Amino acid sequence: MEAAFAAFAAWLNQYVWGLPMLSLLLGTGIYLTIGLKFMPIRRLKAGFQTLFSKKSNTHTEAHDGITPLQSLMTALSGTIGAGNIIGVASAILIGGPGAIFWMWMTALCGMATKYAEALMAIKYRTRDHEGFLIGGPMYYAKIGLPKKWLFLGVSYAVMMVIAGLATGHMVQANAISVVLQENFGVNNWVTAVLLSMIVFAVIIGGLQSIARVAEFTVPTMSILYLLFGAAILVMNVEQIPVAFGLIFDGAFNGTAAMGGFAGAAITAAIQQGVSRGLYSNEAGTGSAAIAHASSETQDPIRQGEIAMLGTVIDTIIICTFTSLIILTVQIDVGGVIQTAWLFGDDGNSGAVLTSQAFAVGVPGGGYVVIIGQLIFSFTTIIAWSLYVERAGVFLSNEKYKLVFRVMSVGVVFLGCIGEFATIWAFGLASLGLMAIPNLITLLLKSPEIFEMTKEAHEIRLNIEKQNAK
Repeated sequence: MEAAFAAFAAWLNQYVWGLPMLSLLLGTGIYLTIGLKFMPIRRLKAGFQTLFSKKSNTHTEAHDGITPLQSLMTALSGTIGAGNIIGVASAILIGGPGAIFWMWMTALCGMATKYAEALMAIKYRTRDHEGFLIGGPMYYAKIGLPKKWLFLGVSYAVMMVIAGLATGHMVQANAISVVLQENFGVNNWVTAVLLSMIVFAVIIGGLQSIARVAEFTVPTMSILYLLFGAAILVMNVEQIPVAFGLIFDGAFNGTAAMGGFAGAAITAAIQQGVSRGLYSNEAGTGSAAIAHASSETQDPIRQGEIAMLGTVIDTIIICTFTSLIILTVQIDVGGVIQTAWLFGDDGNSGAVLTSQAFAVGVPGGGYVVIIGQLIFSFTTIIAWSLYVERAGVFLSNEKYKLVFRVMSVGVVFLGCIGEFATIWAFGLASLGLMAIPNLITLLLKSPEIFEMTKEAHEIRLNIEKQNAK
């Protein structure tokens, strides 16, 4: 039975991430970027200024949601996880260094997609029975489109539950159990019990509890990870140009490497880069829109500009650091000194590869990866428990909220004791299927997205002209 499911998961993953899905994902991002006249890239600096403004860190008098900063941290807690550490290494091992280039392209296009998702999430959100703000793709499909398109919202919610349990829970829990077993010999069953208990303790408190944990852990661990990564890159600075050369060459010419790596075609680089890039920043899946919908801001444009920063922080910054370290650090294995990535043989060794590269790169670096993986994966689990709950409530009603929380805890337990390759393949496939109804909805709503952005730009220009007088 297990072998049959493993075969099915592998087939489904290959089928979902074929040319049609890649075209829809990148095509939507490119279309939105052009339609917005490259606004996400032009407003990148302004987005960061908005994020760190006092208004973004302060609750409104109504206190009916979370602050804009907390919404971004909650969204990032759902994206910064196994994809940034294991996923990057696996992408390089399977698709070659060129996969990183396609991860970047996914992120750049994803800025417009994330902006559009948050914009729609704020405009078409509603309230739960307690008066708190809720929203996301299922709601902007249901409220913002004619009834004939309701199936998009329903299908999205169904896939969100499936993908959330697979990618947001099982994959992350499995990553935690692998790290603890590989480095400390902790039995997977012990990890399963302890992790399930901790997850339940956090998510039982709902959105406010999840947001508080994310607001502290995500920036703290990200800064620590980047500081150690920067130290490693400084010590291997002469290898950085070589690493970038491998990335750009592999993106367009494929990779034929020495050592244990068998070589990767251009199609493998594109497939791995786009799929892992999506898994890393989730642009196009609409998951982050659920977190941004709970922001107390009344300005959709403002929240959209904050939301688009997620892909930059997650993929352009953190994933790039991970990839450069793997491509620059030299490891001595049996008297043979070669770059770390050449010793990998398949995607299953991604976690070990990243940990080894950090450990060799700087004293104590391996523990940074271990701690980072544990914290990032844990925060991803608690964020996705919120997503699963919101999607589940959309399909049923508020009285089943606790049921979905318990379901999340149960799947976390199973993820700790499951088989890595099968879980990862099924998780990537389900994530791709979840993105389809969301991307179609965004395309249908694109004229409105462009018009709202245009009006906001004109208002901003008029204010600037008045201030200049």
